[in-house]
Amino acid sequence: MLKQSLQQKVGKRIQEIRIEKNISQQDLAAKCNFEKSNMSRLEKGNANATLSTLEKVCDALQVDYIELFKF
Repeated sequence: MLKQSLQQKVGKRIQEIRIEKNISQQDLAAKCNFEKSNMSRLEKGNANATLSTLEKVCDALQVDYIELFKF
């Protein structure tokens, strides 16, 4: 089995938090001012997120940065 990249782990964590908070991918994308397709790529680990992107996601999910790295 291939080892997951950091991008994939963070993306999966974003998805987990989003689902726990009952927020649709579309709604989270809108709150972050992203296209839904970009949010999908981020959650799948197919996008290299900048700190600015992670800040928007954390603000929209109302979590601290550290929550994205609890895997």
